[in-house]
Amino acid sequence: MLRVEAIDVFYGHVQALRDVSLTVDDGQMVALLGANGAGKTTTLRAVSGMVPLTEGAISFDGRSLAGMTPEETARLGIAHIPEGRGIFPRMTVRQNIKMGAYVSRLASGALASRTAEVLEVFPALQGRLSQQAGTLSGGEQQMLAIARALISRPKLLMLDEPSHGLAPIIVQDVFRLLDGLRAGGMSLLIVEQYASLALATVDHAYVLDRGRVAMSGTSSKLRRNRERLAGAYLGS
Repeated sequence: MLRVEAIDVFYGHVQALRDVSLTVDDGQMVALLGANGAGKTTTLRAVSGMVPLTEGAISFDGRSLAGMTPEETARLGIAHIPEGRGIFPRMTVRQNIKMGAYVSRLASGALASRTAEVLEVFPALQGRLSQQAGTLSGGEQQMLAIARALISRPKLLMLDEPSHGLAPIIVQDVFRLLDGLRAGGMSLLIVEQYASLALATVDHAYVLDRGRVAMSGTSSKLRRNRERLAGAYLGS
């Protein structure tokens, strides 16, 4: 579904990614792990076309993403939920969900149908459609961000720190939801700082250390190699 091949990314003169490669297979959930500043967010931004590549290539569903804008990658079926969720706080819940369908240019009937489908997954939002999104709890805002992404029926859902700012019990609910999306056939690429949380759910993980892939493998393999995993987080 997604292939990232030996990419380099710079912010000015600072190199953020060095020779990063990863794959996400159809219907697979993959995690990007690592400490703050390791390059996880930049990797997602590179996939969605928000930052240019200096070297390497990215392909999605067999098609090169070279030179594509974020709107063009979204049209191909990539939905990107940024860190902090990126909702529009002064808009209503309904308006936020509608914004997720912007690139699809849906007719009103199709939009209403997809909104109903999304609300079946997030019944807690049903009674809050006219409420300003900024007044929702942190967990509800994360659910809204995912709902907004799902209305476009993406093939790949990318989430940056879905656990950020949430209580542990809410985080468990979010990851159960993501597990259900994976069971339904969706591919997911998740940036997560908390390794134990992610490795309990994902199929495969890559650990970034200062812009490089320090280690990778199945979730069970990485859980067994805790000493090396801790070393990657500490920069050793």
